Amino acid sequence: MTPVLEAHNLRMTFSDANRADLLALDDISLDVEEGEFLAIVGPSGCGKSTLLRLLAGLLRPIAGKVLLRGQLLTEPRREIGYVFQRANLMPWRTVLSNIALSLEVARVPPDEAVARAQELISLVGLEGFAESYPAQLSGGMQQRVALARALIHEPTVLLLDEPFGSLDALTRERMNGELLRIWNLRKPTVVMVTHSISEAVFLSDRVLVLTARPGRVKAAFMVPLPRPRNQSMTAEPEFLKLTRAVRAEITD
Repeated sequence: MTPVLEAHNLRMTFSDANRADLLALDDISLDVEEGEFLAIVGPSGCGKSTLLRLLAGLLRPIAGKVLLRGQLLTEPRREIGYVFQRANLMPWRTVLSNIALSLEVARVPPDEAVARAQELISLVGLEGFAESYPAQLSGGMQQRVALARALIHEPTVLLLDEPFGSLDALTRERMNGELLRIWNLRKPTVVMVTHSISEAVFLSDRVLVLTARPGRVKAAFMVPLPRPRNQSMTAEPEFLKLTRAVRAEITD
């Protein structure tokens, strides 16, 4: 069966302050199966976010290719939802209108747009906040809105770029639980970049480890933990053993 998302021999450079080429990623290959939850970890600056942008079609590699269901990906597609590190909500729009914005742009009839946005508000647990503005929401609630906005087109692939990195530890734990709940309901194919090893192991089916810059695939770990998962599992020996193994690959 063809993977949903594939990367073949990706290479990416950027120009530094002196306009010299800086190699960010080198010969990256990976594939993601239907409904899989893949987490990507690695040292700071190893190119994790760059890789995610390549997988989204937001950037074009200087070498290699990305395939979506076997077809070359050269630009963003509605089948791919993307959640950035920050919610980036429009402060003058309500929760409902932030979520529905892309439907408005696509000229979806207003009644349908509102109904679909309301459905997503319920899905992410924001009932009662449809008419609230971003400034009235906590950081975790803002990220819920960002997640709902990414899901509004019912993407088959969801790309998450450290979406909970700015949250406090307890809120982050709650958001991890919410993300798993939504994933269990919708079963999108997920690729998530995170700096948290425990978060990667807790959420994913497989963890991919990148080297320091230039980022290359160094190791991959299957996560055999049963689903559904809960936070109590993070204290179990199998979980701790796996997080130690992943950490060893990053710090080696």
